[in-house]
Amino acid sequence: MPTLIHELLLSPAFELMARIILTSFFWVAGVFGIVKFNLMVQTIKGYGLPAPKLIVMLMVTTELAGSALLITNAADLGWLGAGALGVFTLLSIPLGHAFWKLEPPKKMEEFQIALEHVGIIGGLMCAAALTV
Repeated sequence: MPTLIHELLLSPAFELMARIILTSFFWVAGVFGIVKFNLMVQTIKGYGLPAPKLIVMLMVTTELAGSALLITNAADLGWLGAGALGVFTLLSIPLGHAFWKLEPPKKMEEFQIALEHVGIIGGLMCAAALTV
């Protein structure tokens, strides 16, 4: 590996940027959940889940707190933030992207989203391993 790339990969600025980019979906979604709380509640109601306001509050908290922990690694708890976001993402597949229940072409669209979620979970697993 070229020295320049090696030094870049080991730099604190690169690591911070990687954590911010990896969590960008979550903190943007968390802020959206605050700004558009009622819309999010209606979306959760549409899935037939109980206590939609509580679920949205828990979603926003998980997205923002998990992102903050992973970005800052506060109290060496970056692994916990990555884990919380990973579990959150995994749970969103059967709850929001149940492709196996759908007909084409929607089935393929939701399958692709589920695969993207699996990829994000892999990235969060790597991030968790790098915080210890």
